[in-house]
Amino acid sequence: MPSGPGILHRVAIVGASSLLGKELKQVLEDRNFPASDIVLLDESVMAGTLTEAAGEPTFIRALEEDSFEGARFVFFAGTPADAERNWRTAQAAGATVIDLTGAVSASSSDPAPSVQWIPSLDPVLPPTTIATAPLAYSSPAAPVIVACTLAAGFTKLQPQRIVLLLFPPVSDRDQAGIEELESQTASLLSFREIDRTVFDAQVAFNLLARYGEASKPRIEDFRAAVARDVVRYLASRAPVPAIQLVQAPVFYGYAFAAYADLTSSSAAESFAQLETAFAGLGVKVAAPDDPSPTNVSVAGESEIHFARIESDPNVASGAWVWGVVDNLRLAATNAVRIAEELVAKPVN
Repeated sequence: MPSGPGILHRVAIVGASSLLGKELKQVLEDRNFPASDIVLLDESVMAGTLTEAAGEPTFIRALEEDSFEGARFVFFAGTPADAERNWRTAQAAGATVIDLTGAVSASSSDPAPSVQWIPSLDPVLPPTTIATAPLAYSSPAAPVIVACTLAAGFTKLQPQRIVLLLFPPVSDRDQAGIEELESQTASLLSFREIDRTVFDAQVAFNLLARYGEASKPRIEDFRAAVARDVVRYLASRAPVPAIQLVQAPVFYGYAFAAYADLTSSSAAESFAQLETAFAGLGVKVAAPDDPSPTNVSVAGESEIHFARIESDPNVASGAWVWGVVDNLRLAATNAVRIAEELVAKPVN
């Protein structure tokens, strides 16, 4: 299918009613992606929902056999089940698949796995494989992008270890997570019984290392998926961080604290070099007089934001990084950047 400057491409978004699907549509518009048409697709229950694309009113359409006809790119941003059921159909229609759900990369039955890609890391960690037709790409989730970016930025200083503590927001569980935190907060302030449908635990005003027994998937499942995708992307080219997740009572934004034990005797001497390395990977590092980033301050931002790198008070070679990222915006931007790269440099 033709690519290059001046050519417009039909784009389809599967899972258009999800938080990530809505963000993806917004990023396509904000970045002026050369789309001739953006087709919004979702489960039949969402079909007919009125929305807008490129400033024009439109409707979400039900997924059907001919939904991908003429599409150059098909983004999967809804449930993994939807992606698993439909991505091969999109390929068969001649579309390039860009999956944000993790379903394609986890499909062990497919003989040609998708190419996992984080374009911002290409200067240090380019994709390890090249996709051939039919094309499928996996755009990692926000915590995977954060972990791989940290590993890439630290790698030149040969850290003995990197430890990453992630604080996921409830928006990782889509709209249902948002609504449960809202409901729990209101109920607790009114001394009423709280809803536990999503987390099977009190997430409001709380931190959770585990969800309740009835919650599926478990936080351990999320952690395992992040760890698996980080190992796969780094592919022995950079040190693999140790990773832990703690559920935070926030709606949006991944906050994280990372620790690296550097080989130099004084980590402070390496901080300028580290900040330069991270800036080269698209990270925004706070200036000396800037406040530390927060979930609120990074809302709507496409980049990972760092506070100033700090030394550990007890370990001379220890370096600490505090950072925050808009999880939906980062994931959507990464997926759109994959499409932009393919338009600029089409794979033969």
